[in-house]
Amino acid sequence: MRKIGVLSSLLGVLLLAGLGARPAQAAVLIAIDKLSQEMTVSVDGVPKYRWPVSTGRLGYDTPSGTYHPFRMEPVYFSKEFDDAPMPHAIFFTARGHAIHGTLNTGGLGWPVSHGCVRLSPENATTLYALVTAEGLAHTTVVVRGLRGLFGVDPPPSAKLQPGKHVGFGTRVSNWLDQTFGGAN
Repeated sequence: MRKIGVLSSLLGVLLLAGLGARPAQAAVLIAIDKLSQEMTVSVDGVPKYRWPVSTGRLGYDTPSGTYHPFRMEPVYFSKEFDDAPMPHAIFFTARGHAIHGTLNTGGLGWPVSHGCVRLSPENATTLYALVTAEGLAHTTVVVRGLRGLFGVDPPPSAKLQPGKHVGFGTRVSNWLDQTFGGAN
């Protein structure tokens, strides 16, 4: 009897030690705001990063919604857009939308992509490492913007009129005027 008690106690300690030895997995939330063109990355509910991004321009919208990324590629080239480089790509829609690095950092903060979410190369590397460490199964991507606020996405036929406005926010102001009507 005494041997069974000692063995079961030892087994219990080993099981608890084994469970504690597993690495903890955190919940990663990647929140993308199409209006502000910013991404906030939170880990277990605590905001860790806030970066400028580029989402889809008119006719190439980044779809609003909640997604669970399913594939990661450290080096990838677009099959659709002239083999454009997409370093540290994290794919979140079956249609091919991904979060990835871009060399076109001057466009960050503006909706100029073909639908993907672009980040600076440094920030894309940081995000890729975080998602790799925590796992795709523990990562959620939430894209919010015009669809969430107005119930519609801009029509594909809408065109920007560069130069209509002067000053900060020119491209966004032109886009909003074309989509929802100007203040004139």
